Amino acid sequence: MPGSRKLGRSTSHRKAMLRAMVTFLLQNGKIETTVTRAKEVGAMAEKMITIAKSNNLAAKRQVFAFVTKEEVCNKLFTEIAPKYADRNGGYTRIIKIGPRRGDAAEMAIIELI
Repeated sequence: MPGSRKLGRSTSHRKAMLRAMVTFLLQNGKIETTVTRAKEVGAMAEKMITIAKSNNLAAKRQVFAFVTKEEVCNKLFTEIAPKYADRNGGYTRIIKIGPRRGDAAEMAIIELI
């Protein structure tokens, strides 16, 4: 996995959280989360889009192994990856939106460009 942020979680919990967040990002186009999580999610989402750009069976199996919803995988291969066919990386954008009210954690919006 890109990066080495542990995010205060066990390996399995962290992996599950990142899978869910990447799936949600690809499904909805943008999510609001903390800055450190956004950076990790961005790295994983970029990796999934790059894999999907090759559009072969091996790529589909790799993406299906990580993304949790089948319809999101199909959307990734049919809509998202072709959109970035001529682009070498930089598919996501992180916009900082200030501290969270409860614990003052730095918040951000991560979105597909």
